[in-house]
Amino acid sequence: MKKLIAGDLNYDFSPKDSFGDLRFTILPLKNLPKIILASKSPRRQELLRLMDVDFRIVLKDVDESYPEHLSPQEIAVYIAEKKAKAFDESINDEIILTADTIVSIEGHILGKPESKEHAKEMLAMLSGKVHQVITGVCILYKHQYNLFHDISEVFFRKLTADEISFYVEKYEPLDKAGAYGIQEWVGLTGIQKINGSYTNVVGLPTEKLYQQLIRLV
Repeated sequence: MKKLIAGDLNYDFSPKDSFGDLRFTILPLKNLPKIILASKSPRRQELLRLMDVDFRIVLKDVDESYPEHLSPQEIAVYIAEKKAKAFDESINDEIILTADTIVSIEGHILGKPESKEHAKEMLAMLSGKVHQVITGVCILYKHQYNLFHDISEVFFRKLTADEISFYVEKYEPLDKAGAYGIQEWVGLTGIQKINGSYTNVVGLPTEKLYQQLIRLV
């Protein structure tokens, strides 16, 4: 008999236990090769922890410029691949995981704001409109590049100038594409709905990532 502990609740079960035809598969990602997350984003790090993935963080400076002719989804994937290429010569037996998130609205690409005033301008542009959040992901393993992306639509209600100023001054979202975090005050009070993956808006499409990683087990 084994014991599964979830929060404050204890569940005892044996290998024969099941709910209908669904049987427990414990820690399916634990047999993965070691993972290097090439991102300083605390949100991506937390999402991987919530996925019960073991990883270490290694950072390298990468030029995040891109050709102007690329579509928004191509931009996100291009930058994610560019980040992974910085490791290709030095890492072989570990998985390199990189990602890049951008915001697209009415033909404009919004990355991270350069200043608080720039952040306020971005939020004013998003206010009362729908925009797309695109995250490009690259999984590099043994010199093989697995590239994919996800797109979510985000609907903002009309934000007042005071609300925008309050959020930017208190939360300083200079490290976030589009100058906001969906999990922060402006997301909790200003976003009416999203179409697509919530974790993609946070910065890493965990549903798609999981499906790609289990192929490596």
